[in-house]
Amino acid sequence: MNAPHRTALLALCLATAVAAAACQKNETQSTTSGTDATTQAPQGVEVARIDLGKSIGNDNRVTEASDAFHPNETIYASIVTTGSAPSAELRTRFTFQDGQVVDESTRTIASSGGEAATEFHISKPDGFPVGKYRVEVFVNGTQAGTKEFEVRSS
Repeated sequence: MNAPHRTALLALCLATAVAAAACQKNETQSTTSGTDATTQAPQGVEVARIDLGKSIGNDNRVTEASDAFHPNETIYASIVTTGSAPSAELRTRFTFQDGQVVDESTRTIASSGGEAATEFHISKPDGFPVGKYRVEVFVNGTQAGTKEFEVRSS
């Protein structure tokens, strides 16, 4: 191998070693600063439970729990969340057994910690078809829970 090729090969090896060392240093710094940021940043909002019922109180919590409804009843969903965030998007999607979307609603919430309840509901003046339904809950676009329920004839 001639001198210019050896010099080029040596330079390439040296550049690769420097780049690898820099990447390791950045990974270490990212991990360290990520850990620091995690301990200082808010935990975020999580769904603790989904309560369904026939009525709801002033605190947005279900007062008459049920997973079976009559066609003309209003169906309430109280989404109980925990954690804290200055702003989070809470979305529900109610679907019929065939996958048809009955309703989709979004609320923006702010939580400083502890439990909080957010109310969603669906109603249909001419009555829901008898069958099985499901409510899916999403936090900031990520599915966070589901609950099934049924509409039965009177």
